[in-house]
Amino acid sequence: MNDGNGLIGLVGHLTVSVPPGGPGEVVVAIRGGTECFAAWADEPIAKYTRVVIVEERSPRSVTVTPMP
Repeated sequence: MNDGNGLIGLVGHLTVSVPPGGPGEVVVAIRGGTECFAAWADEPIAKYTRVVIVEERSPRSVTVTPMP
């Protein structure tokens, strides 16, 4: 669960697939609206997959993993 001080633990969905070695895009509900972030992962993830943010890489880039 998110502690209110960052993105780690937030759940979103991919609007752009995460390809091998490149970023996709994740949309998350935050600050009373939704925001998009560049999404990186250890393996390719398909568009529309629900994911959880596991790392903040930069202010607009995150690492995600598929929801179990």
